Amino acid sequence: MRTARTVGRSTPVPTVPTVLTFMRSRPLAPGLPSVSVIGLGGMPLSIQGRPDETTARAVVHAALDVGVTLLDTADVYCFDDREIGHNERLLAAALRDWAGPRDRVLVATKGGLTRPRGAWVRDGSPRQLRLACERSLRALGVEQLALYQLHAPDPAVPFESSVATLAALQREGKVRWIGLSNVSVAQIRAAEALVPIATVQNRLSLFFREALTEGVVAYCTERKLGFLAYSPVGGRRLNQQLPQHTVLRRLSGKLGRSPHAIATAWVLAQGPTVFAIPGARSPAHALDAASSADLELSREDLQALDTARFERH
Repeated sequence: MRTARTVGRSTPVPTVPTVLTFMRSRPLAPGLPSVSVIGLGGMPLSIQGRPDETTARAVVHAALDVGVTLLDTADVYCFDDREIGHNERLLAAALRDWAGPRDRVLVATKGGLTRPRGAWVRDGSPRQLRLACERSLRALGVEQLALYQLHAPDPAVPFESSVATLAALQREGKVRWIGLSNVSVAQIRAAEALVPIATVQNRLSLFFREALTEGVVAYCTERKLGFLAYSPVGGRRLNQQLPQHTVLRRLSGKLGRSPHAIATAWVLAQGPTVFAIPGARSPAHALDAASSADLELSREDLQALDTARFERH
């Protein structure tokens, strides 16, 4: 690892080689293709505070260039309902511009939310999910969505009705594999009774460990479901605390990696089917996140992070 340089966060971010020496990958789930254990979450490139489009494409290309083969998006990653599909169109354009092997990249998207006047509103009705699926197909420029995930259960709609709609879309050839997001173990089981589930995407970070304490990661391990950890460094507000945390500062000095990379490596260590999908607003941050793929934390390092307090303020 070469000398660090400061690139926007309040801590130096190590310079990452153009090609990582080791980008771990494994099957997303049994029968699914292998993808990098570090993906790229597209949301920061399309919501408030997003970079300009040239920078956004450079972020995607930086991740792809170092071996990231999992891109996560959603139809509602945008300012509001007037630009639904913004992030999907951005990722599709970045992929078209990329000179690498595009067929190795899996794009996962989601449906089940709407953005009226910029709010985040759940709508898991069959009508909305079908509309969202069709729009995602057009935005991504594909005939079939590789991985389509229910963005969140809608309390106003029977959960089984939402899942049954995804199953119907799969039978119609519009969706290849089905995933769930923001769900409990009971909901995963209910969905599995209707259709094979490939992945679960829930929040997991040093700040938010409910996926561990409520058994979701353990269940995914048991069932060999890919667990896609979103916000692995805590989200835009909380991740700013990481450079000042005593344990992370010590480990950063010891390992020569950024606190953000170490926090992401902790997430990966929580289970054999865990993948992390950090977001990024600059190429340097995308490279720093990707560097977590080859960062093996010792048992002592993991224990120190397990027992440390991370305040949500």
